[in-house]
Order: sequence, then structure tokens, then C-alpha cells
Amino acid sequence: MPLVPSSKYSGSPILFNGHLQTIIPALFRPNISLPFERERINTPDGDFLDLDWLRNNHPKLIILSHGLEGDSQRPYMKGMAKHFFQNGFDVLCWNFRGCSGSMNKRPVFYHSGATHDLQTVISHAAAGYDQVNLIGFSLGGNLTLKYLGELSDPLPIHRAVAISVPLHLESSCHKISTGENIIYSNRFLKTLKQKVRQKAKLFPEQLNEAALASVKTLQDFDDVFTGPLHGFTGAKDYYEQCSSIHFLSKIKTPTLVINALNDPFLSDHCFPKALASQLDNVFMEFPDTGGHVGFRPLKRNQIYWSEKRALEFITRDDYFTPN
Repeated sequence: MPLVPSSKYSGSPILFNGHLQTIIPALFRPNISLPFERERINTPDGDFLDLDWLRNNHPKLIILSHGLEGDSQRPYMKGMAKHFFQNGFDVLCWNFRGCSGSMNKRPVFYHSGATHDLQTVISHAAAGYDQVNLIGFSLGGNLTLKYLGELSDPLPIHRAVAISVPLHLESSCHKISTGENIIYSNRFLKTLKQKVRQKAKLFPEQLNEAALASVKTLQDFDDVFTGPLHGFTGAKDYYEQCSSIHFLSKIKTPTLVINALNDPFLSDHCFPKALASQLDNVFMEFPDTGGHVGFRPLKRNQIYWSEKRALEFITRDDYFTPN
């Protein structure tokens, strides 16, 4: 499919660059109160996942996957959950391992390619629904796209949306770790290191807390911890095997990728315009602005553009043409 011909997002002129469009929605979006119900399910390897549900016996389900060091309660998750819940969907916001406020039981974490956990969630949640849809943000978007593309017969998914996706992990990791973007990577590293320290007390043979001294960047973290803990030889092997750009051509589910051109997290490889024209089921939309998981509306009380666009894509037959 070609690129979506014209993206009609235009945000507040006060937020005049990608950094402001990223930071302001993340820090200053009004809190949304939703009646979530927490459920804990077991994983096949003896761990657990915490799921947060919004249910009202709707026949259609949305499953939301958060980003790096996020959780089900992040403003972007709750905003999307509210919009779909109010428009006739049950909603499931799931927490990656170690992201729900409780440390998981195994000497592993989550990562960009852990599609086995997404499959566990879908297998558990899909029963009884006429329609299941996926939405992923950032790392969760990469996970969603990889899941859809890597399986010859994935569990039935109606449609999917991936927002602010690092399609090419290595170059995106390099971008977020250099120049003015390093403020973001340092924030991620702080909480990631805290989790290693906590887990090293439980699994000292698998996690060497002293190795944290050598970790200065996200790529260092993935080389020392993420890669080896999850069966990869290091960061480069992890990035190569898990980058969703390698799975796009195999996706059979109608899928929309939304990446803002001014996203400070994403490298040039995350805007593959030439590849887009060769894909059968993946639509790509690259607004000029929006930041990373931003897309703030002109006024605070309006629905975020990304939420309206996701609902539009999932519910309309002419989903490739934005209003």
C-alpha cells in the first residue's frame, strides 16, 4: 500500500518542536480516572502478567501495549483506553513483566521482541469476543508489528495500529542516546538500572549488579543485560532479530503505523517510504509533527489526534483516508 496521502494532524503552535510535543503531553496531561479491574495471569514459563481491564460486555476488544518503562496507567494508555471504551469496545491494558508495580518471578525482563507474552495475553483475553484489535505504543508498537509478522497463523486480529514505533531498533537507540536526546535515554536508564539492582538480589548468578558500572547508554544496557538474558548474543543481535521493519512484509492484518517526522526517538530508518509502497497490508502515516507518543490537540479538553485516528482506522472501511 502507498503512504497515507495526507495526514491532517496539526497540534498547538505553542509546542513548536518535537521535544515539547513529546514532553508536555507526557507530564501535563490531565489525569483520567477509569474503572480498571486488575487480573493476574500465569505465563507458560512460571511467571505472571498483570492485566487491567475495562469491561462492559462489548463484543469488540482492544488490547493496548505500552512503551519502554511504561505501564497500563500511563496517560497515553488511559487516553486511548477511554476513547475506545466510550465507543463500544472492551479494553485490555496489559503490563509487561516487571512494569505493573510488582517484580516478576523469573530472571528475565521484557523486551522489544517478547511476542510470546503478547500471544499469552491474546490467547487468554480473546475468548468470547467477536473482534480483537491491537494498539501498541513505541516499544509496544514494535512488539505488535513483530507479532503480526512473525507468525504464519497468528491468532485472529481484525486490525492493528502502531504509534511512534522504532521500526529499526539499533539506529533509533543510537539517536536517543546522542545529542540533546540523551535526556530521554538517561531517564530510561535510571529505572532500568533500578530493576536490575532489585532483581540481582533475587538472582545473583544470572544478573551481575557490578556490571552496571559499565553501562552508560541504552545500547550498553542491551549489550550487558537485555541481550544475554533473553537469548541474544548482545545488543546488535537483539536489535537485528527484533526490529519490526524486518516483519512488515509478512503482516496479513490491516495495520496502520503512525510516526511523526519530528519524533526525537526515531531514526531516518523508521520512515521507510520506499518500503511502504511495496507492502500489502501495512499503511504508513508520517505527520510532520506530533513528537513521540504526543499528538496533543489544540485544546486540552479535546480528544488526542492519535486516539481519533486509531478509532477511525479500526472502525471505518475507508480506513486509509484520514478525516
